Amino acid sequence: MACLSPSQLQKFQQDGFLVLEGFLSAEECVAMQQRIGEIVTEMDVPLHCRTEFSTQEEEQLRAQGSTDYFLSSGDKIRFFFEKGVFDEKGNFLVPPEKSINKIGHALHAHDPVFKSITHSFKVQTLARSLGLQMPVVVQSMYIFKQPHFGGEGGVSRRMVRAPVGSAPGTSFLGSEPARDNSLFVPTPVQRGALVLIHGEVVHKSKQNLSDRSRQAYTFHLMEASGTTWSPENWLQPTAELPFPQLYT
Repeated sequence: MACLSPSQLQKFQQDGFLVLEGFLSAEECVAMQQRIGEIVTEMDVPLHCRTEFSTQEEEQLRAQGSTDYFLSSGDKIRFFFEKGVFDEKGNFLVPPEKSINKIGHALHAHDPVFKSITHSFKVQTLARSLGLQMPVVVQSMYIFKQPHFGGEGGVSRRMVRAPVGSAPGTSFLGSEPARDNSLFVPTPVQRGALVLIHGEVVHKSKQNLSDRSRQAYTFHLMEASGTTWSPENWLQPTAELPFPQLYT
């Protein structure tokens, strides 16, 4: 069971985030890591699709904004790489398993291991205790957080899809303000923890200075009851994969 207690629900509503230690079992963690290992071993990424992932606006537009590989990844399992891992011909400069920034954006739909985790009874119970009536899974990502690579954050700007046929394929609405780092709350978690984050909470993951990757599986839920998904968003449901309902 993963039903939030009244005090947990109050804390989430007050802080905008909540850590649930031990949410995933050791066996579930191992199953995800093993499956990701298989996916990486089997990956076949065409040279022209070897896209570096960046959260910096200029680099993001240059590296992924104009590529169909990124824009059409919402209903597929695709690979996005750290900077500096390819030579000028697109060949790996480091072992492939050390080169990946993330895998997205439809593990929850296409892979049995991640589908079972996402739609598990405890996740559904958690969503019900949050009062979600008709939650849908918008996207999922497996984030590697490779040793000595960079960080993530920001919700005050939105990455939107440009009109069909225009280049680059995406643009940004809004801008990222300077933030007082002292306002961020450090939240260390143990293996198997779930970090529940409200969609409007600014969060970031700082550079990994350790010698080991800091891996996480993340998926985004939207309340579909009484809401409309913006047609501007870069990520769009497709005929092949409408946003799947969480409750099964």
